[in-house]
Amino acid sequence: MNYISAVIITKNEEKNIRDCLKSLDFVNEIIIVDAESNDRTIEIAKKFTKKIYVRKWDNYANQKNYGILKAKNNWILSIDADERVSEELKEEILSLDFKKDGYLIPIKNYFLGKWLKYGGQYPDYHLRLFNKLNGRFLLKIKEVHESVYLNSVKIQKLKGTILHYSYPNIFFYFEKFNKYTYLDAVGRFKNNIRPSIYGIFIRPIHRFFKWYILKLGILDGIPGLLFYIFSSFYIFVAEMKLLELYKFNFKVLKWRT
Repeated sequence: MNYISAVIITKNEEKNIRDCLKSLDFVNEIIIVDAESNDRTIEIAKKFTKKIYVRKWDNYANQKNYGILKAKNNWILSIDADERVSEELKEEILSLDFKKDGYLIPIKNYFLGKWLKYGGQYPDYHLRLFNKLNGRFLLKIKEVHESVYLNSVKIQKLKGTILHYSYPNIFFYFEKFNKYTYLDAVGRFKNNIRPSIYGIFIRPIHRFFKWYILKLGILDGIPGLLFYIFSSFYIFVAEMKLLELYKFNFKVLKWRT
């Protein structure tokens, strides 16, 4: 098989990083780019790899691309600290012939004690294994949700999953919620995108109806109900924070979809 470098970005991930790194025992190299953590993240990570680079935070894409530059191998497995490579995915990767330029991996999201299976949450495919000669991370208009741009159409879907333990409790969920809605608003503000009437009043309702009703999120029980309510509320809050950056100047509102 080809040699693989796993790239992880961290910031105060002492509760997650050990289990994440344990799941990467099949890769040839682990690169960690740490954004000046002040907890035990680096101390724990040193037990698994010496290739730890401290870099002042600017955005998700730049942090990950920096890690890719430090990797000695062409094949990159991008994984977050709150994710784990499942045994099925590990075996599947080890059996690959690497004739493609990238592989889409399904993400399985864990929320309040339950794996979300509906509402478009699974399989949630992301390009996480790719040849760095053909791909790199690009930041979208938002400051959040960077994605890999791959200069190729030779992509294959894998069956094994990445297990995503993003929200262990409500408190932690809203910590991230507040951070991400702010970054979302800032990213669009920097790109001169105005808040919209549609985004504030219509899109949150549309999102909930689409995910919870049309895509059967209702089958995920109470955790699913809360997740889809919170996800819809995210749109409203991000839009209001964008409006706040415009000093609550309601004249800037557009009917943007």
